Amino acid sequence: MNEISVRLDAIGVATTDLAASLAFYRRLGLTFPDGAEQLPHVEAELPGGIRLMFDPVEASDGVGRGRIALAFHCGDAAGVDAKYEELTAAGHHGEVKPWDAVWGQRYAVVHDPDGNQADLFAPLT
Repeated sequence: MNEISVRLDAIGVATTDLAASLAFYRRLGLTFPDGAEQLPHVEAELPGGIRLMFDPVEASDGVGRGRIALAFHCGDAAGVDAKYEELTAAGHHGEVKPWDAVWGQRYAVVHDPDGNQADLFAPLT
């Protein structure tokens, strides 16, 4: 079996007040584009290339989602499928089975032992 290349790519935060969250994190040195408070999704790149992403709570589907999610790039679509199967076979809860998302990614969601969300994704090519 080929080893799947998986790397932490992003940390997502669901916020009830996007403007307040962005103001807070700006005070901690993060940079966001002007007018970001009106966007449905905002990202800041952290040192090392990891992205910190903010989404208003009402923008998420709210089903089975916590306030924080870790997003793991799985190399390619087959990597998403294989990693999802590996994690669910090991007994971890599969929240969303792999699917081809409208935003151009193979995407799946599993939960860690404490119920935190781990997104598995790769670009569709």
